[in-house]
Amino acid sequence: MVVNRPEVVIYVKDADQDFLAEVCAGIEEEGVLFRVQSHEGDLDTLAYEAANESMLGSGIGICERGLAMQMMHLPKGKNVFELNEPAFWQCRNLGANSARAVKKMPFRAVY
Repeated sequence: MVVNRPEVVIYVKDADQDFLAEVCAGIEEEGVLFRVQSHEGDLDTLAYEAANESMLGSGIGICERGLAMQMMHLPKGKNVFELNEPAFWQCRNLGANSARAVKKMPFRAVY
């Protein structure tokens, strides 16, 4: 039997490993579980499918040096946050915001 855990799902395709590490650190700081998995598609597809796979409804897509945070039930391409060539602090805050959305807490600045 396969049981989904309550976690933020992160789908990656050729992801910048430093960006991924910062995103994961931001989620960990908020005390929420996450799962990283390789996936095919563009940035919008990764974020959209990650959010729909997540039991918590919060997903992140990372494609090379671009990041997007998406929530379940939002249309594909209408990301909550989208960053291209971000600074490390922006990656960390995007990860924290994916967890904060689940906890219904105010977002940290990412821009």
